[in-house]
Amino acid sequence: MTKNKLSLVEQMSSVNEYEREPVPAHKVKGFKSFLGMVASEHIAGTEFVIGPLFVLHGASAFDVFLGLLVGNILATLSWALVCAPAAVKTRLTIFYQLEKICGAVPVTIYNFVNGLLYCVAAAAMIGVSASAIGLLMNINAPGLTDLYTSDPLWILIIVGIGMVITVVATFGFDRVSRFANIFAPWMPLVFLASGIAMLPTLGVNSMAEFWSVAETKIWTGTPVNGATKYTFWHILIFAWLCNSAMHIGLGDMAIYRYAKKANYGLASGFGMFIGHFMAWVASGILCAVALQDGIANPSPGQIAFMGAGIAGAICVVIAGWTTANPTIYRAGLAVQGLMPKSKRWKVTAVIGAMATLLACFPAIVSKLDQFLGIYALCASPVGAIVLVDIYLFPKVRLRSNVAFETGRTFNGIFMAAWILSIASCYGLYLATKADFYFFMALPGFVLGGLFYLLLSVLLQQKLYPKTSTI
Repeated sequence: MTKNKLSLVEQMSSVNEYEREPVPAHKVKGFKSFLGMVASEHIAGTEFVIGPLFVLHGASAFDVFLGLLVGNILATLSWALVCAPAAVKTRLTIFYQLEKICGAVPVTIYNFVNGLLYCVAAAAMIGVSASAIGLLMNINAPGLTDLYTSDPLWILIIVGIGMVITVVATFGFDRVSRFANIFAPWMPLVFLASGIAMLPTLGVNSMAEFWSVAETKIWTGTPVNGATKYTFWHILIFAWLCNSAMHIGLGDMAIYRYAKKANYGLASGFGMFIGHFMAWVASGILCAVALQDGIANPSPGQIAFMGAGIAGAICVVIAGWTTANPTIYRAGLAVQGLMPKSKRWKVTAVIGAMATLLACFPAIVSKLDQFLGIYALCASPVGAIVLVDIYLFPKVRLRSNVAFETGRTFNGIFMAAWILSIASCYGLYLATKADFYFFMALPGFVLGGLFYLLLSVLLQQKLYPKTSTI
């Protein structure tokens, strides 16, 4: 028994994820590795939360379909043209690349914030999976708008799921990718089948009847329970920027640094159009059925079970796992940057435990759209700063990787640009009385790069002379 435990620890300790060095050429992966991972990550249990949001917030059918089409195209291009090229060029995680730019002190702040936000995202996935298992075990799971739970058995389910997800994530990219590829092929079929199966319940018996029913019974244009109304722009921006921390914020440099070619970023399109289009539409249909049946506050598990029975509930469980796995993996890399001498697997295990604890609070799921918007606002300026440093600085004769080159631990220019961009966008959010943090992610990206460039032109030579201590 002891020998087996030691063997497991030795296996996890032997995994090298190249946290502080470029991924070597012999470790790069083919397109298939990314196809399975991104498809499964974005065909998540949270699709049974996000799809219903468009129904509850009164989006019209036209706005949903056109907004998802345009938004998901833009998201795919953001991975393919922004994130993956930067990852392949440097072969580094965003965390170490950023440390070379801004120094240990600012990157500690960023890694802490990023690790915490990853934990919250993973917690939402765990909570969604738990709702499905709770349904199968006849345990009352929290609904989409609940903030608390009153059933201790639901907490035990959370703990069990969190343990499984954390163990997989501790084994690194190879195991996470393999886990994803096992489940990716069949999950989309469950989403599609469940949506189609429930259409007759709404009165759709032929394709010719679908659009009229969609406009009058599913995406009616009328919000429920006093919710704010979502328009075409809400849908487009959400589809494009709900993962902005991953693409224009460069969080997925942790994944695509293993890509053989930069155009492997196009693999994200499979996740976008299967998970963030088809699955959101299917779960919206199921939510409309639940509302029609008088279930005012359904859980994700209830929605899935309604459409595909036990297979639907199992799909929610697995979809939550395959999304939480890479999320906890990224969180481990972020926090490991705070403690570079610590073993990555130990850090990942602690992160998994934290995510599991957070998942015990259903508010993580009910406020998911707000959380993702704040995450996007914080992360997008950092992505722009890194891109400016990698690509633009060499062309305008400014110094790239200034903290690394000068041996300093604090790049005040980075911190000033990051704080100014977030503060400016928050001020814009208040001034425009916007109801959607995602509207601020794109201005944050532009302002982050612009502030960093202007401040570097004015101050870099004065603060960081050309002499190097390295």
